[in-house]
Amino acid sequence: MKWLAALLLCASALTAVAQEDAGALAREAGAQLEAASVRLAEAETARNRVRALTDTVHAYEAGLSAMRAGLRRASIREVQLRRQLQARDAEIAQLVAVLQTLTPDEAPTAFLHPDGPNGTARAGMLLAELTPALNQRAAQLRQDLSDVESLRLLQEQAAAQLQTGLTEVQTARSALNQAMAERTDLPQRFTEDPVRTAILIASAETLDAFSSGLASIAEGDVGWTPPEIDDLIGEFPMPARGVILRRAGESDAAGIARPGVLLATRPSTLVSSPTAATLRYVGPLLDFGAVTILEPRPGTLIILAGMAVSYGKTGQIIAASTPLGLMGGLPAPNAASTGGEGGSAERSETLYIEVRENNVPMDPLEWFSTEQDG
Repeated sequence: MKWLAALLLCASALTAVAQEDAGALAREAGAQLEAASVRLAEAETARNRVRALTDTVHAYEAGLSAMRAGLRRASIREVQLRRQLQARDAEIAQLVAVLQTLTPDEAPTAFLHPDGPNGTARAGMLLAELTPALNQRAAQLRQDLSDVESLRLLQEQAAAQLQTGLTEVQTARSALNQAMAERTDLPQRFTEDPVRTAILIASAETLDAFSSGLASIAEGDVGWTPPEIDDLIGEFPMPARGVILRRAGESDAAGIARPGVLLATRPSTLVSSPTAATLRYVGPLLDFGAVTILEPRPGTLIILAGMAVSYGKTGQIIAASTPLGLMGGLPAPNAASTGGEGGSAERSETLYIEVRENNVPMDPLEWFSTEQDG
């Protein structure tokens, strides 16, 4: 985690020439990562190790997001400065031409104005007033040139640290995969009936039909008390870092409108449970790919579809922030660059999120906080 100090240094320097919030995000991510590092070192049981690794991956993703934000703002500032310099080219050229004519060995008559002594005096006064302004603009020009050079150097350093961070977070994700595979301490709320589930999958034509059919699978009460979530509705954290690509009810390219939202994420982003819940279903489903269905309380379902790797088994009871899986894909070779930041090329994976209350679709954006940006 030594790359963190360099990340914070670059982010702070970028902030000095860009905007303060990028540095604040990086410092916050740094604090998260340091805390996760301590927990990871102290983790002994499988449960504690999973939690520590989950926090570590989240902290890395937050740090990388902060660094990308700083690089993006620095890149915008660099473009602005270069445009300002280009706009001054003609002005500077005229200034140089005038200064070249004012050589000290010229005779005094060279400065005589065609309008006589009065014109010469007025021209001299005008030049006396103009010179400080020209000197000030020349000094600003030198400062702008220095800023551009500093920005370029900082961007190169930050990009190198960002690439290191991408490697580190991949290592943490691999360790999390191993820890989840070794975890066997989750309590069971009910035992899945594989035959009935297979029949249900085969007969269900839509996600709506499948989610409503889950109620027919018998459950066994092990004394688990569902969490109180009424006060948390609207404040649930998004299961993964990303941006909303399509809202509930909006049609896709094929003209199909779904009651859930589509979240665009970067490759290999970690998906976590927004609340304590029972895993009602984990596995492939129709053309939705890998699907995980959470039941935080009877009658409420949170449906997540689109992960490449899924954790957990049907019937397990999980705590809030428990890792549910990873999005597909691998970071692009040029993932550390600033070009196209925030565009669809970098957010190549999509996570479908749906919420149902007594089998009635709800708008997920009324349940989840959307302040987070990946």
